[in-house]
Formats: sequence, C-alpha cells, structure tokens
Amino acid sequence: MGLRIELDESKCSGLGLCEAEAPELFEVRDDGSLDILDATPSDEHRAACEAAIASCPTEALRLVES
Repeated sequence: MGLRIELDESKCSGLGLCEAEAPELFEVRDDGSLDILDATPSDEHRAACEAAIASCPTEALRLVES
C-alpha cells in the first residue's frame, strides 16, 4: 500500500506547522503557499507525515492510503 498527501489549497493558511513537523515533506514558499516536497512518501516517513497533518489547524492536509 502506498501513501499520498493531499492538500486543500483553499484551507491552507501557510502557517508552516507541517513544515516544522516534517521539513523533508513540506515547505512554505515565500508567497505563503505550501509546497509538498514528496506527495507520495515512503512508510519510513509515515509518523512525521501523520504528525504534520495533525498539526495543521485548518485541516488542509490529509493522508490517503492507496
């Protein structure tokens, strides 16, 4: 099974809490938009990914298992 990170850009406020939790997966650009550096992370990044998603106050991120 694979993982995929989905972003609802309309909810993202660019606070960067996800980047603080998982800088290898997320980066807030200079314009405040979020860049997902790895939309299909490996299982080794699952814990960091889940922590980053849980830290999002606007619930803009979700993890989908395929």
